[in-house]
Amino acid sequence: MKPFLRVLALRLRNSWKFMLLVAVLATGSAALCQKYDLLRMSDAELGAYDQGLTFFTGGHPRSRDVVIVGIDDKTLQGIRDNEQYVRNYGVYPYSRNLWARVFEHLVDQGARAIVFDGVMDERGTDESNDLALAQVLEERGIPLTLGFNINAGQPALPRVEPVNRLPQVPTPRPAPAPEASPASAEGEDFVEAAPTGVATGDNFDDFVETEGAPPLTREEVARALAFPVHHSGLTLPTLEQTSSDDGSRLMRHPVQPLPGLVRTTPGFGLVVLEEDEDGRLRRTRFAYSDGANTYATLSLAAAADILGAERVELTPGKLKLGSRELPINPDGSAELDFGGAWKDRFEALSVYAVLEDWARREEHRTKGTAYVPAIPEGTFRNKVVLVGGLSLGTSDVKATPFQSDSPGLVKHAVMLEALLSGGFITEAPFWASLLLTFGVALFSVMLITLMRAPALEIAWPLLLFFGLFLITGLFLEHGRVHVLSAMPIYAGEVASLSAIAFNHMFANRERERLRQAFNRFLDKTLVDQLVEQQKLPSLEGETREITAFFSDIRGFSSFSERFKDDPKALVALLNRYLTRVSSVLMAHGACLDKYIGDAVVCLFGAPLDMPDHAVRACHAALAVRDEVDALRAELQKEGLPDVYTRIGLNSAEMFVGNFGSEHLLDYTAIGDGMNLASRLEGANKAYGSVIMIGPRTYELAREHIEARELDRVKVAGKEEAVTVYELLARAGELPAAKRTTVERYHRALALYREARFEEAALVLEEALAADAEDGPSGALLARCRRYALNPPPLPFDGVASLEK
Repeated sequence: MKPFLRVLALRLRNSWKFMLLVAVLATGSAALCQKYDLLRMSDAELGAYDQGLTFFTGGHPRSRDVVIVGIDDKTLQGIRDNEQYVRNYGVYPYSRNLWARVFEHLVDQGARAIVFDGVMDERGTDESNDLALAQVLEERGIPLTLGFNINAGQPALPRVEPVNRLPQVPTPRPAPAPEASPASAEGEDFVEAAPTGVATGDNFDDFVETEGAPPLTREEVARALAFPVHHSGLTLPTLEQTSSDDGSRLMRHPVQPLPGLVRTTPGFGLVVLEEDEDGRLRRTRFAYSDGANTYATLSLAAAADILGAERVELTPGKLKLGSRELPINPDGSAELDFGGAWKDRFEALSVYAVLEDWARREEHRTKGTAYVPAIPEGTFRNKVVLVGGLSLGTSDVKATPFQSDSPGLVKHAVMLEALLSGGFITEAPFWASLLLTFGVALFSVMLITLMRAPALEIAWPLLLFFGLFLITGLFLEHGRVHVLSAMPIYAGEVASLSAIAFNHMFANRERERLRQAFNRFLDKTLVDQLVEQQKLPSLEGETREITAFFSDIRGFSSFSERFKDDPKALVALLNRYLTRVSSVLMAHGACLDKYIGDAVVCLFGAPLDMPDHAVRACHAALAVRDEVDALRAELQKEGLPDVYTRIGLNSAEMFVGNFGSEHLLDYTAIGDGMNLASRLEGANKAYGSVIMIGPRTYELAREHIEARELDRVKVAGKEEAVTVYELLARAGELPAAKRTTVERYHRALALYREARFEEAALVLEEALAADAEDGPSGALLARCRRYALNPPPLPFDGVASLEK
């Protein structure tokens, strides 16, 4: 482990400036993309945020504060199918007296407050129904917060000093007249009983508010709609919008609700779309301004009334509502904590069910009949009831991170829950996301640059995405903090790609260094093959099995003596010889190790991996023999000295790498295997052979060559005898006459090892009679005759010594 750590430390020392620079540049580019929405960074961030929100923050418990009463499909169909209901309330959008019944019944059932997600700013076809709603709100003190709209075509309201009109405690419901008996939803005809003082049908003049009521002023409307919002250190968003005609900015102003409702409704809240660019609801702003007054959103105005707050205080990072304080974003916004699908979070009932329950209670109160509730007792007690559209037919459908077809009132439900007993999701400070981005970029570039693992280069970009998804998701789940994830992912990917490019450049430099190091020793095509290997050779040294090649010119000392007066001619001839031999060797995949005068040393199987290194070496040696024979013939014609060459080959585990001093390094191999190869080359002289190979070389290449066993020998410093062979030809290319000579030699060698020297000599004489130039037969014959005259000590093992 320590060498690995030392390698990492060296890489860190050599590359820390690069890694730091990449991390800074990646962080800076990611921050610019985030700030100016380059490369659609905002879309990527919203997508990552939605994934984290749905994966980590779902499963919140059902709300204990908010109940939804909605106009669902059951309401639309139920009222449409009930003739009496149609006469009383019409079809959707229903007349206002329906809401009078609903609001009144919700209060009777103990509702803490009612929030109506809608606006009432257009007079109905029967204004008595509008006045009936206003009458109920005034007489019963309904704790209602009603929405109001904005429009660019509205005149501006005057600036006023806003005051929050906190709702009064609802008055007890007066006992109904016994003769007024509504019918249940089963279809029994009835004429709906109106509350005391409420006009019905044509009795519009009976509504007391019309008698002598002063006209509604613009100041009165402004005081009803404006809300006291203190925003120290914050600039509230305006109600401007871009004109679709000329692109100019137009200020939108509140649309006045029905006059009767302005005076009788205790609370009003702004209903404004707060969708992101992709149409999804994710966040909210709590208050807006039209340049003259401040207006609270519907949910905030309702929560302020419920909590008894006379005003709202907004400061960077904090929302104060009476005694309740909530963390928000520094710009005064906050992300909505949906907590799951809306049907799992909130209990939802049908408006039709409320009407049915009201009708049954009225029948019970007036007729004394048995009461079978349509809604369980206590459903609305101490709850905030949010009323609005649930059906697609109400055209109030919005997309959230959890669902693409949620009703729009879900936003208000989530906000009310957060304002009353929960909280919002806030964005982490930008510096924190920037710090995370830098950390991710630095870690990415360090990891890939230091490890230099191809598998990691592929896996890390994927792991980076899932890792940041997990980290930011845990912040969302446990801290309700939105840490930017697209920006660090972008920086991490850029840093990773930069590190990968650096690694490849480094690898290219390593390849070029290897190319330069081995161009002198290997054939160009083999150099290309070497540098393209996935595993580059270790120049520091490694142990591997290779085949060593040694060759030498017979009698080179006498050879060079002839050129003592013309050394340039000697050099020219020697260069000619070495070039011819080296070209053949390199063509067969050899790595030229060195020249020692006329001697040539090369390696097969290093640095390039060669599973067939022994076969290649044998074939190369045969090709060198043929090339030297051709050169000898040329030199003979030119009157130049002979270059008869002997060759030794040996295969073994050797240590290969760069060896030398700080002044000169050489790629070579060391070990007993190299020594044996050198000794085999010299041993050719004693046996009259040209190419001698060791036992491991013969074992690896025997299927591809023709060879004869020469002898069993002991090498200097070794007690164990080894068998050596003469390489004769490629497999299947040995002439028949030579094959006969080899067979006779093998018979004679067997007799020799049995100490039957005279018999062996007879066989060898027969072989030489047929092949007088066979050197090994002549050498063994001389030894047999010597031992026949002077027998060796017994027992005789037949092992020769290569001490010299």
